[in-house]
Amino acid sequence: MKIKFLGAAREVTGSKHLITVSQGKKILLDCGMFQGKGLETDAMNRNLGFDPADIDHIVLSHAHIDHSGLIPYLYKLGFRGSVVCTNATRDLCAIMLADSGHIHENDVKWFNKRRISKGLEPVEPIYTEKEARACMELFIGVPYNRKFNIDNNIRVKFTNTGHMLGSSVVSLEILEHGEWYKIGYTGDIGRPTNRILKSPDPFPHCDYLITESTYGNRLHPQMQEAEGELLRIIQHTCVEKKGKLIIPSFAIGRTQEVVYSLNNFFNEGKLPRVNIYVDSPLAVNATEIFRLHTDCLNDRVKEVMVDDPDPFGFASLYYITRPEESKKLNSLDQPCVIISASGMMEAGRIKHHLANNISDPKNTILAVGYCSPVTLGAKILRGDEVVSIFGEEHPVLADVERIEAFSGHGDYNEMLNYISCQDKTKLKKVFLVHGETESQQFYKGILQEAGFDNIEIPEQGQEFKL
Repeated sequence: MKIKFLGAAREVTGSKHLITVSQGKKILLDCGMFQGKGLETDAMNRNLGFDPADIDHIVLSHAHIDHSGLIPYLYKLGFRGSVVCTNATRDLCAIMLADSGHIHENDVKWFNKRRISKGLEPVEPIYTEKEARACMELFIGVPYNRKFNIDNNIRVKFTNTGHMLGSSVVSLEILEHGEWYKIGYTGDIGRPTNRILKSPDPFPHCDYLITESTYGNRLHPQMQEAEGELLRIIQHTCVEKKGKLIIPSFAIGRTQEVVYSLNNFFNEGKLPRVNIYVDSPLAVNATEIFRLHTDCLNDRVKEVMVDDPDPFGFASLYYITRPEESKKLNSLDQPCVIISASGMMEAGRIKHHLANNISDPKNTILAVGYCSPVTLGAKILRGDEVVSIFGEEHPVLADVERIEAFSGHGDYNEMLNYISCQDKTKLKKVFLVHGETESQQFYKGILQEAGFDNIEIPEQGQEFKL
């Protein structure tokens, strides 16, 4: 049996790990899209390193696009195997992949106008909304903590990681030459205490562990500090400066957490009298899925729901879906909070809000999640004085703030504590993925001090025999 690392290898996007068993079956752990590398990204996404028609099964840890976003592309190129995941992941992929296809189509239309004006041939989107919807026929939803037989020789079990709705550790058991091989893949590990979701659960013992390392060299502040910071920033921006607070946020997970905190402020009478706008059709649809999967919510949220049936809605909160409503926010001349996707500020409506507000000192840009080093979000956070948005230069005159405690990724202590449910003496190898090299090297040292041995940091395209 072999495993080949085809994405999220010494970086944080494009998660794809290909397992090939001796009988020839191929299992792809996640099928993520590379993001945030400019023109290089398209080529990386189109050059897969395998024939999609040869893949028998995709096993999906969660729905974020850097883990699921290339499934429609594989479908377009002939993949007709199964996509196995949790029920909530299936429901989220139904809206996220369609939204991704829609974005690709629109981006290519804009890109082709420029190409045609230069006498160049137009290009096709990597996939369309129609192809994204069609691939959903391959999805199989499986409840948490239930062993599912993919076939006679492959079994899978999903365990909650608390990273996002439906996120899971994938525990694979593969029969080869009369012996069961146990492979654990954590996907992305959430924090031990989440505002909305249940805490991560311990997962079954494995022989080979593939685990993330996004925050492998950082520690997060406490959750309570984050909520106090959020309230302070709203007060400073909207009341004292009378400006707009722009919050780039992932449509699924971070947006609902921020809205839930604002809902609690409203219920407690702490929220200033300003309007809150969630400007993301995807976030609106995702919030409906959160309402459907109350089994994934923690006890604190359920207690709130006894007196407040809708923890994602209050009087001064407005969900924006139509493009014309979104455009009106750009000319709105009053203090407000605008929450819009994407969290790394690379695509979607947030780029329009940044272009219209980043050069006004009254305003504030607040990051509440991870930004890959090459993204627009990272450039703004590191203090670039001028940034390019839609090909135009914009001076960064707005205040820039960051609250890392809203991140859905555990820090290095939280990740270490989570994977410590494994018997270190029986682990044959640990593979660190989904992290920048500096973060991974630091985290490797932390793991070694804790007694983990045989730790590998795979390079892109590197293959190992298990």
